Amino acid sequence: MNEVDWDSLTFSLTKTDWMYIAKCNLGDAWVPGKIIPYGNFEIDPAAGVLNYGQGIFEGMKAHRTVNDRVVIFRPEENAKRFQSGADRLGMPPVPESIFLDAVEQVVSANKKWIPPSGKGALYIRPLLLGTGPIMGVAPAPEYTFIVFVTPVGPYFKGGLSCIKLIITDEYHRAAPGGSGGVKAIGNYAPGMMPSKNAKKNGFAEVIYLDAEYHKYIEEVGAANFFCIKDDIIYTPELTGTILPGITRDSIIQLAKYFGFQVIIEKVSAEFALDADEAFCCGTAAVISPIGSITHGQKTKVFSSGNIGPVTQKLYNSISGIHSELVEDPFGWLHEVDLNLNLQY
Repeated sequence: MNEVDWDSLTFSLTKTDWMYIAKCNLGDAWVPGKIIPYGNFEIDPAAGVLNYGQGIFEGMKAHRTVNDRVVIFRPEENAKRFQSGADRLGMPPVPESIFLDAVEQVVSANKKWIPPSGKGALYIRPLLLGTGPIMGVAPAPEYTFIVFVTPVGPYFKGGLSCIKLIITDEYHRAAPGGSGGVKAIGNYAPGMMPSKNAKKNGFAEVIYLDAEYHKYIEEVGAANFFCIKDDIIYTPELTGTILPGITRDSIIQLAKYFGFQVIIEKVSAEFALDADEAFCCGTAAVISPIGSITHGQKTKVFSSGNIGPVTQKLYNSISGIHSELVEDPFGWLHEVDLNLNLQY
């Protein structure tokens, strides 16, 4: 490959060398797949994923730490969420052992694409797709499990920066009883148009309210929401319409470890607009500090540039754990063996 300019990496796709693929028929047990060259694969036009959206994905990162280890952050939690999502969409769940082994193999096979410490990470994308042909709304007869990776730069070039958000009263991300709590591929396309419109008007993303009462904050685009009032941290409770983010769960545990009170309940837009700090979180950015939120004619400015102290502390801690700059008190880091005996 050509030499990678690590300093110019952005959060975008760079095609790497190898990926993992496994197949399973409906009703059968999964067996380990294999590493193959990264590239296109054939799919039937009648595939369940193309016609009925039977597909889920995960987002993970492998970091090269200051100790020159390569680690993945809490991959077992991704494996569990992947299983839960598969079950909700009527797909055969991938066993945790096969999921973790696949992720390790792909990271190891593409080790030359892992950025140096502090220059980014190797983003990992597991996919589970209903690739068997089906006509009529029913589970596909065959499923394909794929893992590929791409090197990505830091989400924030030059450090954290505050973002401007707008609450939408027109669109909802999910409804009770639906698939909002699943990392399903079909959950993301409907948010692209509201997000595009928000960006046209100078906002980074939209905040979605609940579909039942139209007053409680659910998610920021594809990220979980937090706000801080009087040094108490609030985040929306998981009601089945909100994705159970692994970064979200990690922030809750870290905040409690630091002695903060964390209240997990429905968070109204009115309450959030009265908070002292706010941020959103996810695998890509880790933590995005919120500078302002606009709702109708009202705009609450949390910061014009300075990051709130609680937000900064949590960001420093979780990103420091990723790089081993700070202690990992929870044992969250999973080291990858870069010398696996892979069969290509």
